[in-house]
Amino acid sequence: MVSVFRYHEISEESHRIMNPISFEKLLVLGDLCRLGAGSRMLDLACGKGEMLCQFAERFGAVGVGIDVNLPFLADARARAVDLGVEGSVTFVEGDASKPLAVSGLFDVVSCIGATWIGGGFSGTLRMMRQWLAPDGTLLVGEVYWQREPPQSLRDTYEEGEGFADLAGTLQRAEAGGLDLVEMVLASADDWDRYSASQWLNVADWLTANPDDPDAPKIRETRDTSRRRYLAEERECLGWGVFMLRAGDPARPATPAGVT
Repeated sequence: MVSVFRYHEISEESHRIMNPISFEKLLVLGDLCRLGAGSRMLDLACGKGEMLCQFAERFGAVGVGIDVNLPFLADARARAVDLGVEGSVTFVEGDASKPLAVSGLFDVVSCIGATWIGGGFSGTLRMMRQWLAPDGTLLVGEVYWQREPPQSLRDTYEEGEGFADLAGTLQRAEAGGLDLVEMVLASADDWDRYSASQWLNVADWLTANPDDPDAPKIRETRDTSRRRYLAEERECLGWGVFMLRAGDPARPATPAGVT
């Protein structure tokens, strides 16, 4: 088996945003969070750090990003220098589920597309709240089911809590005492650009590295993921960033599974 980190380093080599969301929608998130000079952000599993760097450059935010992948962190630090925000953002190698380098509270705590760090959506929300300022905002990027998936797709993607549809995602947030106040969802084109561009990155890498010992497995992984995307994922998988705040204490939380 090829390491998932190695495959993503190759397949997302050209990506700055490592999720199915456009650059324009990324900036919408900054507007929705009402970021300003000095707003504090914590980004868990930050990848290449594009969100933190853009929010620092455009809104004057300051922040910390944590990720376990050293090549991605190197890209994040280089991007901060490119945008002139290296004094505003810090990127730390570490386990995003146990960010020992973090102290204090933040205006925005985010985990975009990596809720596996908390065992799923609900567990990640509980974890994130420990660093959230009283009037702060959570940003969580998560898969949801657009339609009932075949069991083969559930077997591929679901571990721990698994995914829900949009209504189920709302129920999970409310069960955790949170209020869903906004969301920015990926379009079919956002998904296509994210997924199909990976095929080209892998094709370019295979052409440049035909004798690499991992080449057969990289090709096999690309072929399997491409076939699954076209046959099943494109119709069933949704993805969005959900904006949450502490819920109204006077309103009882909706238990998960109850509409």
